[in-house]
Amino acid sequence: MTERVAATPGLYPLPDRAKETLSDLKGHQKGDLLSGDEGEAIVAEYDEVRAEYVDDQLDAGLDLISEGQGRWDDMIAHPLTVSDAVETGGIVRYYDNNNFYRDPRVVDDLRFSGDVADELTDAADLLAAADGGDDASLAATLPGPYSLAALATDEHYGDEAEFQAAVAEFLADEVAAFPAHETLFLLEPSLVTDPPAEGDESTATDAIATVADATDADVVVQTFYGALGEKLYAHLVDEAGADAIGLDLVAGDRDDTVYNVQEFGSTDSLSLGLVEGQNTLVEEAETVAERVEWFESQIPLEGFDRTYLTPNTELFYLPTNKYREKLNALAAAAEVLD
Repeated sequence: MTERVAATPGLYPLPDRAKETLSDLKGHQKGDLLSGDEGEAIVAEYDEVRAEYVDDQLDAGLDLISEGQGRWDDMIAHPLTVSDAVETGGIVRYYDNNNFYRDPRVVDDLRFSGDVADELTDAADLLAAADGGDDASLAATLPGPYSLAALATDEHYGDEAEFQAAVAEFLADEVAAFPAHETLFLLEPSLVTDPPAEGDESTATDAIATVADATDADVVVQTFYGALGEKLYAHLVDEAGADAIGLDLVAGDRDDTVYNVQEFGSTDSLSLGLVEGQNTLVEEAETVAERVEWFESQIPLEGFDRTYLTPNTELFYLPTNKYREKLNALAAAAEVLD
């Protein structure tokens, strides 16, 4: 029988009070964004935000608890923008939306920083001490190496495949320092928006496999913003070393996603993007459950080991109250399906 797990990869919206406080503490210019060496007052504010995120997820009843990534000013480019081997360049649009990040210009050999590992350790401590924490497990989140390399500018390695491999090793070293976690979400939107050229698919999947091999946890390669190309999807299933592929079922080309699974099979588990991360309309739990049942009815299999019920994108686009309602919808849908 398929286990249904309500979860999100994180990247949550900052609470309004935290936005105001952090704006005052950090300043208002590009150079004032997070650099990894923030002072005590900023650290304390982010600690409060992290604790709020953990409480939000426990209150909603999620099965997996994310750190929330409140410090990630640059969205999934964050692990590079705080690296000593990186110089931050100009402002770049974050995919096809009205958010922007600082271009991470890699100018030296990438080396382990421990930044994300420290965040996750703090989240693990919060979960261990929380009421109801025993009923949930810790989930880790990182950008996937393909997307992180795609968002960055290589001014050091000089070869695309070598750069992807270096980014993968950098992320794998970070994972090796993580506290115990049940699941690792690797966020790979660029596989949909800017896929590798034909013949280069294995370079991308080899990089993902490098990161996946660094943990004993279940690994979810979470894609969003639409359907994967057929050939790339097949490579991901066969070569990425993932326990689950994340599929966007909200985007209009969902039939292409279903076709991929029908035609090329799947990993033992799947992660389904079921609530819209960029729309304030909150789905009913029954609607979310129906989307799961519809998808599973299209697939000629006995079932998956696990189905993750997730948003179709990160949730930081939403107001705080709407993001919380989306968490509630996912958790309630898992209960409906049980």
